[in-house]
Amino acid sequence: MSIAAALTLSACGGTSDSDGDAAAISLQNCGRTVTLDGPAERAVTLNQGATESALSIGAESQMAGTAYLDDTIAPQWQAAYAQVPALDEKDYPSREALLETKPDLVFASYSTAFEDKAVGTHESFDALGIATYVSPFACKDKWTRPAVSWDSIGTEITDYGTLFGRAPEADAVVGQMRESLAGIEAAAPAKGKNIFWYDSGTDTPYVGGNAGGPQLIIDAVGGTNVFAGSAGAWLDGSWETVLAANPDVIVLADASWDTAEAKMTYLRNDPALKDLTAVRENAFVVVPFSASTPGPRLIEGASLVSEQLGGGRA
Repeated sequence: MSIAAALTLSACGGTSDSDGDAAAISLQNCGRTVTLDGPAERAVTLNQGATESALSIGAESQMAGTAYLDDTIAPQWQAAYAQVPALDEKDYPSREALLETKPDLVFASYSTAFEDKAVGTHESFDALGIATYVSPFACKDKWTRPAVSWDSIGTEITDYGTLFGRAPEADAVVGQMRESLAGIEAAAPAKGKNIFWYDSGTDTPYVGGNAGGPQLIIDAVGGTNVFAGSAGAWLDGSWETVLAANPDVIVLADASWDTAEAKMTYLRNDPALKDLTAVRENAFVVVPFSASTPGPRLIEGASLVSEQLGGGRA
């Protein structure tokens, strides 16, 4: 069975206690229970992934603020993004700035957002009657994290639909993801190719391992990850492994803190790495970092890789 066939919409996290738009909402998130009296009306998203998850289901009118961009908001959501106040596009906002928005729900893509050095702990928001939600893929307790799959990505999108009272819109996002994925898998433009997913770093490369967004994309396009034997979504790799694998294709994550161009320049100027087949043949694929992490935009990452490898845009 293909990934597309196996992908099913799962709303196991969300339940409603009564009928109507004002129905109480309760769902499990990273071992905690998120409860709201009704759909969020003044949500704040603290990371680009969380922001785009909310915008993907059309929730901009229910958002009081956003923060912390990795690169740029996807074109299809830029108009909606412009309607929401940006508290700090380069970092987490101060706790004071966040509370001034009078949020009823705060979303984050990473558990580190809910630390004292960032905006404050989950418990500190509980004390104020403000609900919090963190991406299941970044639960502080790693044992509660689901395996990264297209199915579990669908479940997180469903959570957003539940918390915003936009289940039909979430269903549509997941359905489109499934449809696009089927086309990418059918094209399989990377069949027979070894792929190195290069996120950042020079002395030690930070790479896409076998359990995250990069692996899902590499599988979708039919390629083989040169770090498939390394457990983890992202990890410190080694240039020795890259040299031994001599990849056919190098995917470069394009992020504000480490651009694709900077990595390309490094590879082309390193005495050993410049002789890699992919470097000599200019076999580079560029993907925005925000399209390489679990969420509604990961399918865009898969589509971009497919297109740049000649498989067409799904």
